[in-house]
Amino acid sequence: MDWSHLWLYLSPPAVGGIIGYFTNDIAIKMLFRPYRALYIGSRRIPFTPGLIPRNQERLAKNISDTIMGSLLTPDELQHLARRLLQPERVEAAIQWLLKMALEQIQVDKEQKSAKILAEVLRDLLGESLPRLLQVLARREDFLESQINQIFDQVLLEFQLSEEQATRLADWLLQVVLPPDLIRSALVDFLTDRTIQTVDESFREKTSGTYWVVANLFGLRNTLTRLRTYCLDEKEATNQRIGELIQDLNVRDRIKKFLLNLSLQNLPIATVRQLRKTTRESVRHYMQNRGGDLLQGLSDSLDWDKTATLLINRLSSSTVVSTSVEVISKELAQILERYFERDLEKIVAQAIPILSIDQVIIDRVKSTSPADLEAAIEGIVKNELQAIVNLGGFLGFFVGIVQACLLFFSQ
Repeated sequence: MDWSHLWLYLSPPAVGGIIGYFTNDIAIKMLFRPYRALYIGSRRIPFTPGLIPRNQERLAKNISDTIMGSLLTPDELQHLARRLLQPERVEAAIQWLLKMALEQIQVDKEQKSAKILAEVLRDLLGESLPRLLQVLARREDFLESQINQIFDQVLLEFQLSEEQATRLADWLLQVVLPPDLIRSALVDFLTDRTIQTVDESFREKTSGTYWVVANLFGLRNTLTRLRTYCLDEKEATNQRIGELIQDLNVRDRIKKFLLNLSLQNLPIATVRQLRKTTRESVRHYMQNRGGDLLQGLSDSLDWDKTATLLINRLSSSTVVSTSVEVISKELAQILERYFERDLEKIVAQAIPILSIDQVIIDRVKSTSPADLEAAIEGIVKNELQAIVNLGGFLGFFVGIVQACLLFFSQ
């Protein structure tokens, strides 16, 4: 062999490897570069911009179709939603939201929550509830069971204690029936006509000794003198009436009457009629004046202060803080039952709203070619380098084959 011709056998593998290596590298680079079209005069240079920048919009559409058709199918989205909306996660999310709401209420310096609650309470009691009450009061059975229960358990069993009876008896004798009022009532009663009627009746209906007294003496003069005495001697009459009330133990008699006063002592028919009357009276009152009552009550209340006190009490209440976990669990169970029944419908309605395919298209289109190149190379960098190396190896292998053919041909 002529060693001076060795380069004829070594150059094909070397040149083939170099060409194969750099050809693949250039081909891969041309997928992305140049990023913009290049022009000579008014003519665009072929293969500019690169393949991917030139077809980026179509690439975005194909990527979106591939993802939505193969990866994010409705069934797969349902599986993702079920994994995301597991009861434990939903319960934790609801509990976190409730705690955040309580903390926000506690640090609310402007009392916005209190103002909102005050408006809600004012509208509820002053506007909505009166209208609702007037409508419900038209029903014959309005509050029937409640009023009957109150009547049977409260009014029917109500009875004054000894102290209450004593105080009420004193009040009746001192305020309702004082001696001066009794004297005035006695004077008003003893008119000339009344005295004549009593005297005639006493003469006609008495017998025996009383008949003799009635016809010999009569009651006219006695009653007339009594009326004159009550008119002329007011202080003395009041004193005599007071002494008479004390001597007759009127206070103790009234007290005993009040202690024995109870609806249970009435006949059953009377009690039933009284209960019915009470129910009808309450219903008619609520129908005609219930709205005004609630409106007046609403106007008399300071709702801002009431709402502030209510929120402060609730925010510092241990019952509320300990109930957050229970409420979260109950709400999570409700949502779980709802999702089990309607998750497919929810996902079907959510897909058009979310427009995931359009989001993918817009995201790919808005990505610059350089960023797109960096992202793809970051994903398949080793694979792209392997293609370049493979091109070099294939070029080197073809060069060896060519060198072998050249050697054997000589």
